[in-house]
Amino acid sequence: MKQIVITGAAGFIGSCLVGKLNDEGLTNLLLVDDFSRADKKPNWEHKSFARRLPRSNFLAWLEKNPSRIEFIFHLGARTNTTEKDTAIFDNLNLNYSKALWETCARHSIPLVYASSAATYGLGERDFDDAHQVVDGLQPLNAYGRSKNDFDKWAIRQLEAPPFWAGLKFFNVYGPNEYHKGRMASVVFHCFRQISATGGMKLFRSHHPHFKDGQQSRDFVYVKDVVKVCYFLYGNKKTSGLYNVGTGKARSFLDLARATFWAMGKEPNISFTDTPEDIRTTYQYFTEAKIEKLRAIGYQAPFFSLEDGIGEYVKRFLMETEFW
Repeated sequence: MKQIVITGAAGFIGSCLVGKLNDEGLTNLLLVDDFSRADKKPNWEHKSFARRLPRSNFLAWLEKNPSRIEFIFHLGARTNTTEKDTAIFDNLNLNYSKALWETCARHSIPLVYASSAATYGLGERDFDDAHQVVDGLQPLNAYGRSKNDFDKWAIRQLEAPPFWAGLKFFNVYGPNEYHKGRMASVVFHCFRQISATGGMKLFRSHHPHFKDGQQSRDFVYVKDVVKVCYFLYGNKKTSGLYNVGTGKARSFLDLARATFWAMGKEPNISFTDTPEDIRTTYQYFTEAKIEKLRAIGYQAPFFSLEDGIGEYVKRFLMETEFW
């Protein structure tokens, strides 16, 4: 039986995808990642899979064993939005992805890879996942540029996998993100801060068009993200870039209040200055256009912010469970 590959399988979205595939009865999985980090071990150690392979060995192994692979989910990446060393992103997010694409094209292996809403910058192109706008996007940081550089490269390729999809994930939150530190979701940090202090400090607005706490993002629960991934595994028809978000922006005040309510507490919210190292590259509004995803047949509803946070907090954060 051929295997399904998940790169980034010890990480946040990758490990949740492994959980989703297991829930669907799929266990013939090849997990690819740097498995040396002990803090990420709970993300994969209880999952069902065929084997693990280090990220550094995977491309060479794949070139020798392409007939053993049915499908690849390429979710591994450097996701630190404050990282300034472009060589890191060139290596992990761009060149590694190019090499994987070319192998999939040569051996007719379907490929779904992680792009990002960070490619949209300030949203000058209105968060539109049409291919013709990709060249004009202006990401605000090196991470976003690396993702957009690969998207631009991918849509220009004459030789491509038989099916491919680049998924522009918006602000994902949910179980298995505990290892991400500063890059974990605001929901995670909100829960931790409320637990420790009884209150939550949100970033103050430094933009004249947004009041404090009214900065808004398209917050999407990771369970919806992996449902989209699983849908594409079973519906390999229309290749291209796709936004993955709820299609509805919500404020950070909404998020904080929903977290307090999920914890059974009255909101206690104050504000602090946005750190200077991210202040000039801060997105004040994101909202996915998901018509393109709907048009290829994905009709499942997305978790509301309140329902997603409610499940995340009560089932996972308060119970210390992993998915």
